[in-house]
Formats: sequence, structure tokens, C-alpha cells
Amino acid sequence: MLTDAAFAETERARLLAELKARIAVPVASGAPLLPFGIEAIDTRLGGGGLDGGGLHEVSAALPTLGDDAAATLFTAGAAARFAAETNASVAWALTRFDLYAPGLEQAGLSPGKLLYCEGRDEVMALALAEDCLRDGSFAAVVAEVKAADQTATRRLQLAAADGRTPMLLLRRWARAARDPLEIPSAACTRWRIGCAPSVPLPHAGVGRSCWSVDLVRQRGGNPFSLIVEACDGKGRLALPAPARNRAAAAAGADRRAA
Repeated sequence: MLTDAAFAETERARLLAELKARIAVPVASGAPLLPFGIEAIDTRLGGGGLDGGGLHEVSAALPTLGDDAAATLFTAGAAARFAAETNASVAWALTRFDLYAPGLEQAGLSPGKLLYCEGRDEVMALALAEDCLRDGSFAAVVAEVKAADQTATRRLQLAAADGRTPMLLLRRWARAARDPLEIPSAACTRWRIGCAPSVPLPHAGVGRSCWSVDLVRQRGGNPFSLIVEACDGKGRLALPAPARNRAAAAAGADRRAA
């Protein structure tokens, strides 16, 4: 027969195990998932794609202009693919209008699909993003900020689930010594994007840009890292062709361009 102390300890252990089990189970919003269309990525994602009613964070690997641009275009490409699925617009909340529209369009996000929401500070930008999420009429909502604590990300996650709208939070570097993804977050996925050497071409010229893509955290799955080719005109990523197939791939691309 257990003593009161032993019973209490057993009950505490049972409750702790139950809580751990609940945390381990991914909480899906019920919104449609958006696959990347790349088996090496989709099979490693807990649900097989990005939750269309969840919060997804993206940050540059390093506080450099190149990595910052790569993270921005990765975010724009994901938003463009969500917009293609629903034929709706994308809301982009920011505090300073410094986006390069032609660059976004090359990643699949045309100006006609964008609604910019400029706030006086990051608190207002996050509030605008939350309102857009709860409205539920956008294909995706993007916000770019340097600071967002766990309470702010939890609010965004709940609003995304309520509005069944994906939230893409672009985390800028505030200080060179502090990785934005070190701060705890309620996000479903957290991505770190950096520049990588482009694939050499069999002839003179510059190949398609490549990125290092690190999924540093996800619900219901493990982290992983990949090198991918940057977004095309429809926001789609691709895996670099193996060395023996690069000449054939380049020739095929030349024929399609012709």
C-alpha cells in the first residue's frame, strides 16, 4: 500500500507524463496544408506542409544584406504559393516601406496581390497583422519585426487558427550578437535562411541562386537542413540537380526559354 507521499509522487509523475504527451502531439488548425512540392522537405515536415492556419517564423541566418534578402524572398515565395491556392491577396505589415517590389514579383508575389499595412512601430505592425488574420479574407499575412515575445507570437498563432489564415513572421536581426530565433515562440515552424553558392553552369554565366534552409524547430517533427535553389516566378523552390545532370537540366531550361 502506497503512503501519502508515495501516492502524491506517483500522481505527479502521471500528470507530468500526460502533459509531455500533449505537448508532443502537433496541434493542427484544421486549415489546408501547403506542401513545398519537394519530397525532401514535405516528408520531413510533421504534417507534410505548412499549416494554413498557423504561425511560421523566418529569419536570416546572419545579419547580412544577402541573408536578409534570402529570408525575405523565402517568405514572399511562401506567401505567393498560398495566394495561388486561394486566389486572394496577401497583407504585409511593416514599420518602414523598404521592400523592393520587382524582387518580390520575381519570387511570385506581384504588386496586384499585395496590401501593405504600415504601422508607426512594431507593436502596431503586429496588431495590424492580427486584425488581418482574424478578418480571414487574406491568402496569407506577413509581418516583419525585430522583437516579438512569446505572448505576441501566441496571439498571432491563435488569430491565425481562428481566421484559418497562415501567418508568416519575418524576424529581423536587432543586434548582430543575438539570433532572433533564440527567443521562445509559439510558432508551428521556425526557419533560418541564408545564401549558398549557386550551382556552376556548364557555360559562362550565373546560375540560379541557392539558399541554405534550416528548419530549426517544428511541431510534430525534427529539425533539418537543406540546400535549395531560390524561388522561381511562382514562389517554388527546387533541389539543385546532381552534378551529372546539370548540363541536361541547363539545356532543358534553355529550350524552354527559347
